[in-house]
Amino acid sequence: MAQTLDAPTPPATPPTHEAVDHGPRPRSKDGNVRTPKWLYAVMTVGLFFVVLPFVWMVISSFKPEAEVMSIPPTWWPETITTSNYSTLFSKLDFPTYFANSAIVAGAVALGNVIFCSMLGYALAKLDFPGKKVVFGLVLGTLMVPGVVTFIPLFVLTTNIGLANSLPGMILPFLAGPFGVFLMRQYVLTIPDELIQAARVDGAGELRIFFSVVLPLCGPAVATLGVLTFLTSWNNFLWPLVIATSEDKFTLPVALALYSVGQNATKYGLLLAGSVVVVLPVLAVFLVLQRRIMQGIAMTGIK
Repeated sequence: MAQTLDAPTPPATPPTHEAVDHGPRPRSKDGNVRTPKWLYAVMTVGLFFVVLPFVWMVISSFKPEAEVMSIPPTWWPETITTSNYSTLFSKLDFPTYFANSAIVAGAVALGNVIFCSMLGYALAKLDFPGKKVVFGLVLGTLMVPGVVTFIPLFVLTTNIGLANSLPGMILPFLAGPFGVFLMRQYVLTIPDELIQAARVDGAGELRIFFSVVLPLCGPAVATLGVLTFLTSWNNFLWPLVIATSEDKFTLPVALALYSVGQNATKYGLLLAGSVVVVLPVLAVFLVLQRRIMQGIAMTGIK
């Protein structure tokens, strides 16, 4: 008599964890997801602590020197004075220092925009021997602190006769690894079909770069220009070492030398000068803030 074999019992499958539907997220009238109110409160508190030192700097620049140094400090000036600003604009050669800073920062920003964009385009869209090696060197340079190359850069600048000159402050910083990396990441987002179409029409690489690629890199160019302008505008150590005469001083160097003495520091003058130094950078950022945020978001720097 044949024996019937029972079918094997399938192994028990572990229970699956299905996604729990918490319901639709709250949305505003225009259809966007509504941000929690507590998040606005946290950001407001953070903004307060960020802005507070700048507000105190502006207010204290209108205080007399004795009130700036008073303990406990006063928030609102008991005696409002503009003597710090009058000293800054009358006794110091302010137009010369401001012009030097503007020339150096503007030239450095323009040079980075042009040269870093060119190298970023080459690393992103062109094929040439050693391309990966060059990009690896760029990334490696990002990891080298600036103080390591400071002395060799100073010796090289002095040997070619650029000491105590504006070109000596500009030339070493006309291109930087951060700018090359930023522009390469952005140029990678440009479709290859646009470049191929320009080549089919007979355009050379320089024509393609200036007529096709660079106009499409507006957000990245604005980001790079503002960041390099800000860095060069606030640069203190390199202009201090290179410039040996007063007519070549930049604003940070002049403020430090004239407000910080051997016996005492003129904090009122220093605060007034800091306000003047911050205003151009703040104005540039406010004008280009939308393109800067777009460039940071699209290049992956965040």
